[in-house]
Amino acid sequence: MPTRFNTSRERRTGRAIHYKYSYIVQNAERGPEGAIVLLHDLPAGAFAWEEIMPLLAGLGRAVYAFDMLGYGQSEHPWPADTSVWGQADGLALLFKDLKLNNIILVGHGVGGGVAQILATRLYREQTSALVLLDTISYLHSFDENWPMSEMSKRQDFDAPKEASVEDVVRDLRETLGKGVVNVKGFANVIDNYIAPWNSEVGKEVLYQHIRLLIPYYTNAVSTDLAVLNKPVLLIWGEKDQQMPLTYAERLHREIPHSRLAIIHNAGHLVNFDAPEAVAKELVNFVNGL
Repeated sequence: MPTRFNTSRERRTGRAIHYKYSYIVQNAERGPEGAIVLLHDLPAGAFAWEEIMPLLAGLGRAVYAFDMLGYGQSEHPWPADTSVWGQADGLALLFKDLKLNNIILVGHGVGGGVAQILATRLYREQTSALVLLDTISYLHSFDENWPMSEMSKRQDFDAPKEASVEDVVRDLRETLGKGVVNVKGFANVIDNYIAPWNSEVGKEVLYQHIRLLIPYYTNAVSTDLAVLNKPVLLIWGEKDQQMPLTYAERLHREIPHSRLAIIHNAGHLVNFDAPEAVAKELVNFVNGL
């Protein structure tokens, strides 16, 4: 008889500093020891992992998918430090409060930048392994035309004054699809990526996220991965136009004993284009630890 796995999931909240965080936890009864922790990209949220989480159930571990600060159902403070360092600072405190230990830390895109800081600096001792999906790295903190067009101009402090909420929504709708191969399927979920920013406060928080995509915030951290001395898996969409495969290859060269899994026919939003393939790589990696 095939084994049946519990895939119970629930939405919970926690606090760090003075902010409210929201997260999804699957198989919480497995306990915080050895949990898998998932961090999303800009402009997504914990929802981006919902197709992958059930596929990890057979690992027998709790799985946590967090809405980072200013995303999803977590608090949307403005102004606030929602840079990769600000995110890592708050999450490290939240993880400690949740007693997460010996974790497998998984980060996608901007979430990958946050994961690098946690694994090398702020949550190093409690991290047992690191998985990076199409992550920002070195001096490449964003693509010039994704998730919005003319990203450099949008980093100007006064840029939000020059765009209406309708302009922002229109631009996101025209631009986000460049991050996937399955454009037709993405049209069915694109509203999940746009809805949090479809208000004046949402617009300001989105521009704050963009303004704080500072290249040198990740450069030294990416370089430090060479001396992390922990298992590292790199998962990359073969057709990623936003974080080109050359960055994956550089990370792979510079991180001793790292493993690189290239997902064919997938773009930057690899967890949307190929959730089964991503989950398979994660399962194989965790089972091999």
